[in-house]
Amino acid sequence: MRFAYYWYLPLILIVPFLIWRYIYWKGSAPLLYSDIARIKKAFGAHGTRPPASHAVRHFLFGLRLVILTLFILAIARPQAELTSNEIYTEGVDIMLTVDVSGSMNFIDLDVQNKRTRLEVTKEAVKTFVDGRRNDRIGMTVFASEAFLQCPLTVDYGIVKNFLDDVHIGMVDERSTAIGNAIASALNRLRFTEAKSKIVVLITDGANNAGQIDPFTASEMAKALGAKIYTIGVGGLGTPFIIREDIFGKHMVPYPDAERVDEVSLRKIAETTHGKYFRATDAQGFLDIFKEIDSLEKTKILSEGHRRFRELFPYFLIPALVLLLMEMMLSQTRFRKLP
Repeated sequence: MRFAYYWYLPLILIVPFLIWRYIYWKGSAPLLYSDIARIKKAFGAHGTRPPASHAVRHFLFGLRLVILTLFILAIARPQAELTSNEIYTEGVDIMLTVDVSGSMNFIDLDVQNKRTRLEVTKEAVKTFVDGRRNDRIGMTVFASEAFLQCPLTVDYGIVKNFLDDVHIGMVDERSTAIGNAIASALNRLRFTEAKSKIVVLITDGANNAGQIDPFTASEMAKALGAKIYTIGVGGLGTPFIIREDIFGKHMVPYPDAERVDEVSLRKIAETTHGKYFRATDAQGFLDIFKEIDSLEKTKILSEGHRRFRELFPYFLIPALVLLLMEMMLSQTRFRKLP
């Protein structure tokens, strides 16, 4: 047990002072008698005993001391500690970097359900976010340019809400600026105090835009102590694209689609001691994020939250009950006249 307002405890020293004063200090009586010897003899004559109220005349004073002590303990706010354990948590800062160029609209990861590369990507990212605990996650999107979609946060609901808003066309979709995307993500990681800083780069093409070369960006990440995991998105066969004509919407093969630059993505990952993955179908995409999830877990020792249970009612309520009792007794059986 502890007292949250322990500085009130010295008030208890008033109690022994009041006892001393009650015993040794004699004030002037309301009524003065010339001699009370005959009154004392009257109680002792013929075996007569003083009334019970005379024998317990100190009861009210003792009751008041108990009430005062209970009130002082109550205002000192006693508390019982419930939990105070050291726990291990796992936490890293992760920036998700998602390609929203026009080629992410191709269909080859989930042809059966006619889902685009971006739709499959969003599902895999959401599954990854749901599996993390105590991490800060942010998101950058890119095509011809890169910009921050969601700052680093532990509110995973916010991350998924921002992810829902990601779509083709939110950035000029005609080219892919991988170097700028990495630099934008690193800009959010450079001031963090996390020991592990991760960039997950998701793209289906090759760098063909931007002011920063991808390899220069990877060297920046290495200097910052950040690790880059690169994921190349795209099936092994010919992708499809949705076309609409007078007969409605239907999938059309697109043999001229740009292929993933696996050599560059692998080099970017290796420069930062990360790893390159290739997502060729929806399930494979989920498995990639499961592997990243298992690789990036850094144990951090931290003290658990200390929780306390308030105990002052156990002192305050008896004090109020005894106070009410004292008021009743002092005005009835133990009333003094005058």
